[in-house]
Amino acid sequence: MTFFNSFKNSKNQLLDSLDGCRITIKREDLIHHIVSGNKFRKLKYNFERLSHEKDPALLTFGGAFSNHLAATAEAGKINNIPTIGVVRGEEWGDKIVKSTTLDFCQKQGMQLFCVSRDDYRKKEKAALVQKLQSQRKNLKILSEGGTNSLAVKGCKEILTKEDTRFDVICCCVGTGGTLAGIIESSTSKQFILGFNALNNSEVNKSIAKLTQKKNWSVLSDFTFGGYAKVSHELIDFMNYFYQQYEIPLDPIYTGKMLFGIFDLIKRKEWCWGENILVIHSGGLQGIKPMNLRLQKRKMPILNYGNP
Repeated sequence: MTFFNSFKNSKNQLLDSLDGCRITIKREDLIHHIVSGNKFRKLKYNFERLSHEKDPALLTFGGAFSNHLAATAEAGKINNIPTIGVVRGEEWGDKIVKSTTLDFCQKQGMQLFCVSRDDYRKKEKAALVQKLQSQRKNLKILSEGGTNSLAVKGCKEILTKEDTRFDVICCCVGTGGTLAGIIESSTSKQFILGFNALNNSEVNKSIAKLTQKKNWSVLSDFTFGGYAKVSHELIDFMNYFYQQYEIPLDPIYTGKMLFGIFDLIKRKEWCWGENILVIHSGGLQGIKPMNLRLQKRKMPILNYGNP
């Protein structure tokens, strides 16, 4: 597993002080151009487990623009382990090339199955998945978003000893695995603040199952309507942020989190400490498909990444 063992720690990049708050970005996005950020961390030990199996393969789930599917496909190709993606929405079956993400996955060798939303909700209990498992003895199932105990183990490696100096650590929240890993590796003096990217009211319960610590909370005030939903205001902020700091943000997760942090500080509602570490969880492959969607809607696009 040379690929996953070749990287240890990401660099911290200090921004300008904002109304007395010192903001530092942990550049997990620079780990790899596709298997970046929390995807690298979540997949690391899952692929290590697969490497000890005879004739292994990995099946996982995601939507047509899933960072998780793209990262899994790339990691599978790099490590010579076959991957299978179960895609939400049977309508994508005959238009793979219209999703830059699915087209990429297929080109990396991932076998794609586009299923109805009803079947997708059944996950590993769906007839298709059970059939695939019966056909391949060592086919392992990885949940949507990649969260399991091995993923949390990988995410515990995001923070380093030098990060103990921060008062509060901010992280995007999808399925909660990344936040749980950060909580587990935090000190008792630190507070971990998650920014929900979904309209997922159950995420707190999911995180509580992965950690016994209580030094955390999840904000759901900056979802912009839900997963992959954006607004003119969000796009304007992300373009401003890139122009100011030369750090690209993705529109699904990190853009919303940084918008929330800046907004709360400017409105004098920030109350979690002045020395802030923000985890950049990657996901930048989602910029191109988002820009294509924005163009179709005649909205402003992100002024970085390919339009």
